[in-house]
Amino acid sequence: MRKIDLLQQAGERLFQAGIEEAAFEARLLLCWACGWTRMELMQHDEIPAEGVDRFQRAIQRRSQREPVAFITGEQGFWTLDFHVSPETLIPRGDSETLLEALLDHKPDRQSVRSILDLGTGTGCLLLSALSEYPRAWGLGVDIAPAAAALARRNAGRNGLSDRVAFMAGDWAAAVGGRFDVVLSNPPYIEHADMAHLMPDVAAYEPHRALDGGDDGLVAYRILCRSLPHLLMPNGCAVLELGMGQADAVTELAEAEGLAVLECRKDLGGVERALVLAFS
Repeated sequence: MRKIDLLQQAGERLFQAGIEEAAFEARLLLCWACGWTRMELMQHDEIPAEGVDRFQRAIQRRSQREPVAFITGEQGFWTLDFHVSPETLIPRGDSETLLEALLDHKPDRQSVRSILDLGTGTGCLLLSALSEYPRAWGLGVDIAPAAAALARRNAGRNGLSDRVAFMAGDWAAAVGGRFDVVLSNPPYIEHADMAHLMPDVAAYEPHRALDGGDDGLVAYRILCRSLPHLLMPNGCAVLELGMGQADAVTELAEAEGLAVLECRKDLGGVERALVLAFS
């Protein structure tokens, strides 16, 4: 089938389904379906039958608002690639703000020896941090055993299995010891707002990783109480924030004796990464 016809039909179908970047996503999925790079796609006018079948199945799934990452089974984050599944949130570019803040507050790449990631999901934050701190060892904790298992696969995919462990457990209650760095992207959406999420998120990503309780702050209360017992002297924690939560989480942190070192905005101007230390 001709590439131009296939892409036009798919783009129209995705547009009708409410996909904002319909043409871009159609090209992305066609590359995946054929196993081609974007450059290779440009070099072909005809799409082989097996590529057409795989592509049309992918477009059917995307038209039902299934995320592209769940269709392809992977997502890039920072400098690494990750397996994804409906057991975890899809890694998002906004979360890279946490790593940018961490690298600025811990610029000596040899000084960080231990990193804890609470609510690790795919392991994207922890594994990306380990890729930047070559002498560090990491521990990732997630309440879902399937998420911990997926993160373990991602460690192997990125050559980091010998420097990291993953376990299923309930936040910091499962952890003993202190760490140079604590990372967390906790659930922070207010429960009442869960009904208004985009269908791509609401129907496919795990609600336990999104729902932050009535005020969106349930996980932050637990984290702020735990951090004084988890941080090494001169250690720091970097927490992801939802929109408009900086002041409330700052208040929770300071009430537990934590000092706010920075609140960093993401590329969209949202206060996204709160950097804390035990004062």
